[in-house]
Amino acid sequence: MNNFFSLARWMPGLVSLLGYQRAWLLPDVRAGISVAAVALPVAIAYAELTGVGAIVGLYSCILPMIVYALFGSSRQLIMGPDAATCAVIAAVVTPLAAGDAARHWQLVMTMTAMTGFWCLVASRLKLGILADFLSRPILMGLLNGVAITIMVGQLSSVLGFTFAQSGLIERLLAVPSYGAQVHLSTLGISILTLVIMLLSRYFRPQWPSSLLALAMAALVLWFVGPERLNVAVVGSLSNGLPNFQLPEFPPGLIRELVLPALNLAMVSFVSMMLTARSFATKNGYDIDADNEFRALGLANIASAFSQGFAISGADSRTAVNDANGGKSQLVSIVAALVIALVTFFLTAPLQYIPTAALGIVLILASFSLTDFRGLWALYKSDSSAFWLAWVTFFSVLLVGVIPGIALAVLLGLFQFLRNVMRPTEHLMGMNDEGVVHTMGRNEEVKAITGILIYRFNSPLTYFNAAYFKRRVLLLLASEPQPAKCVIIDAVACFTHQDISVMTMVGELHKALKRQGVHMVMAGRRGQMTQWLKQAGIRVGEEGILVYPDLYQALRMTHRYQQQHLTDSKEGVIDTSDVVRNPINRS
Repeated sequence: MNNFFSLARWMPGLVSLLGYQRAWLLPDVRAGISVAAVALPVAIAYAELTGVGAIVGLYSCILPMIVYALFGSSRQLIMGPDAATCAVIAAVVTPLAAGDAARHWQLVMTMTAMTGFWCLVASRLKLGILADFLSRPILMGLLNGVAITIMVGQLSSVLGFTFAQSGLIERLLAVPSYGAQVHLSTLGISILTLVIMLLSRYFRPQWPSSLLALAMAALVLWFVGPERLNVAVVGSLSNGLPNFQLPEFPPGLIRELVLPALNLAMVSFVSMMLTARSFATKNGYDIDADNEFRALGLANIASAFSQGFAISGADSRTAVNDANGGKSQLVSIVAALVIALVTFFLTAPLQYIPTAALGIVLILASFSLTDFRGLWALYKSDSSAFWLAWVTFFSVLLVGVIPGIALAVLLGLFQFLRNVMRPTEHLMGMNDEGVVHTMGRNEEVKAITGILIYRFNSPLTYFNAAYFKRRVLLLLASEPQPAKCVIIDAVACFTHQDISVMTMVGELHKALKRQGVHMVMAGRRGQMTQWLKQAGIRVGEEGILVYPDLYQALRMTHRYQQQHLTDSKEGVIDTSDVVRNPINRS
């Protein structure tokens, strides 16, 4: 009970700050300013991607970063707008808003609040294990697909025309027809932004290249005049606090957003955990997944409260934090205060930022999400993961971001079910030293005449019990010499009590008994004996024999004793080591 109400349970970030060391202050302030320099232009660009005003991107940084600094457990993670998150919001909200900018903003806040709610529910139900649900190959395919979707969508901003098509494939096919509509001044601003960013990254990689490029592009337009070049700009931004409005939750709207918000919560959390765990490992500490789910939910609710949109862990800004020596959550607070200073007092220069330059920032940010080399590398290491990643990738391109995410979740579930329903299996044998090994790869490991040792590499449950029975009988029938004893490694597969599994075991025992084959369970002796008796299955000489481990089962099996006597005379197998090393098993 005391632990439930402890500050460390609910606000681990605040507990860490209460133990702050003075030596951390200078690197934390330096890292916070660097993070803010990167976050400012990115937040404005992602606001454009989400379909809301540029100032909303800044609102989405300030309060969420402070909230996570207090409630999160990662000392390096920086919260903020994320490419995949913004792409998902835009894909859901744009058709519902039907061109109404005010309704669009309201829908964005509502979806953000619902995403935060789902995160809090998941944390309460201790669903932090979902961080491992979307496998790395699926997430790679998903992020590559989202990146391509964003880059194609930004071509209109960069080249100065408007897509009439909504689908990605349709837009790609229509790009050549838009050649005559390219706006040269907009294209020139885009090229200028791209060149500045690439040169900055090459010659001064420690500088915030996106901030420098946007400042130069804005300076050019301020000097020449956006009206003279007819180039689209961000426009005037309001100073100070936003006009507060609560997210709306009408029943019809909830039905439209509930599943997309759930998808967004899951993708945001998985992406955030990949970043948080990698930097936590690098800096030598652990993070709690359930606590991170709660912190993500609170940060999203804080973003909706401050009129912003959904956020997640930002890998690029987290990397900037780590590279500048950030030591604690104070980095997030410093960065939030710097962004707040700009938002409330220095928005006038931001009005000259061209949307074409923001498009270049988004394209380069999205390009960093792509990893096609990693996708192709999966072919050599894991062919099933390779195809899974590419199916996810093309699903996002062909059917859209939201259906692609739903398909990725289903693919992850089907992959898990397939591995459980049809797992790997091994037949076990013994080498000349009397050690039990898996057969097949090592020629020194030989089968024991008259004994079949079987290992099923998955927990047995109702949907794979029948398959287990078929495999045992099939392997027994395919033995070159009739086996008189089947030993099952119970440690690997009997992990919990299941009435369907016990029924199958009783049926298998009867089938083996009709063939004159003894059935032996090796491992989990106490549990197995209890479960078998509760299922009404006889245990002992007239039923199923149960022993603590494989070696004990081999020693006590009557057929094994006969084999030992015969083979010891012929010098085939020396089983003395089995008795001396009963746990020497692989």
